[in-house]
Amino acid sequence: MDDPVIAQLTELDLDYEVVPCDPDLADTARFCEAYGYAAADSANAIVVVGKTEPPVFVMCLVLADSRLDVNKVVRKRLGVRKCSFASAEVTKDLTGMEIGGVTPFGSTTALELWIDARVMEREQVIIGGGTRDRKLLVPPATLTGHPGAVVVEGLARPLESEGLGR
Repeated sequence: MDDPVIAQLTELDLDYEVVPCDPDLADTARFCEAYGYAAADSANAIVVVGKTEPPVFVMCLVLADSRLDVNKVVRKRLGVRKCSFASAEVTKDLTGMEIGGVTPFGSTTALELWIDARVMEREQVIIGGGTRDRKLLVPPATLTGHPGAVVVEGLARPLESEGLGR
């Protein structure tokens, strides 16, 4: 069985630990609650589409306790007038992965990876594993080992700063 996620991690000689999970609990909030991970130690890989012709895409990685700043930071970095989260269908078409399993590694399309600087402050983060039945526990150095990785200050804002946190 060909596993592009593990193959890329192995090829790049990056550290990771596979964490099995129930596919019905793969969505971040449910996963964290069921398996005892804090949202501040969990990161979501989000594909964003810049609405140009042709469209441009980027994958952003932000802590689960944050909100990606799509309308300012991402839009300006992409150099477009409008952008939005890619749909689940577009995300699957670009990455080969379903929401709940999306990870920067093993994508079927080479996407630049913008990592919010707050992710780099964590000792380890739990990220998607390429499928809904697993996650990956990685040190931040693994994330910057991705060939398209760029750390971006202010890519996301903590939810607490918007009055949306706990």
